[in-house]
Amino acid sequence: MRRYDAIKVIATCLTNEFVISCNGMISRELFTIKDQEKNFYMLGSMGLAPAIGLGVSLAKPNAKIVILAGDGNTLMSLGTLATIGKTSPKNFIFVVLDNECHESTGGQQTSSSITELHIIARSSGIKNSKYVNSVTTLKKHFVEALSSEGPSFLHVKVDNVRVDVPRVSIEPTEITKRFVNALIALPR
Repeated sequence: MRRYDAIKVIATCLTNEFVISCNGMISRELFTIKDQEKNFYMLGSMGLAPAIGLGVSLAKPNAKIVILAGDGNTLMSLGTLATIGKTSPKNFIFVVLDNECHESTGGQQTSSSITELHIIARSSGIKNSKYVNSVTTLKKHFVEALSSEGPSFLHVKVDNVRVDVPRVSIEPTEITKRFVNALIALPR
């Protein structure tokens, strides 16, 4: 399955969740598919989306937080998985879209072809950890994650096929402002 199609499936399942997406093509594709004030597009820094999401999930336990990251981003910050497992936020869903490369920087291969990220997540204390390789199983497991206590982790294997989408056209300060305002608006 293409990453774009995987993001589309995830976006169609979203109702009132906050989404934090990693830098690069994942943010660009999410922006094109479903831009909303509850999306935080991490621009320019690799590996930080899950750490930002963890902080938000701990600060706002009544909000469901969804992280969309690539395999390269995830591999750059594997230690965050242990912290997620240790803190075990019930409102946290971490989706890794694994195309086995750093697509945004030229397609350099990552080590995800030999790394079972879902097993690393499980051994880090994230009990709800699944491997997904089709649109059907993605939708099934993502819907399950939305309706159950987390943390949850989905290792989604996608093709290395790029869909031509524009860059995120919102300035980083505006992305932050609208995301924070949406968080502030949450009832306590």
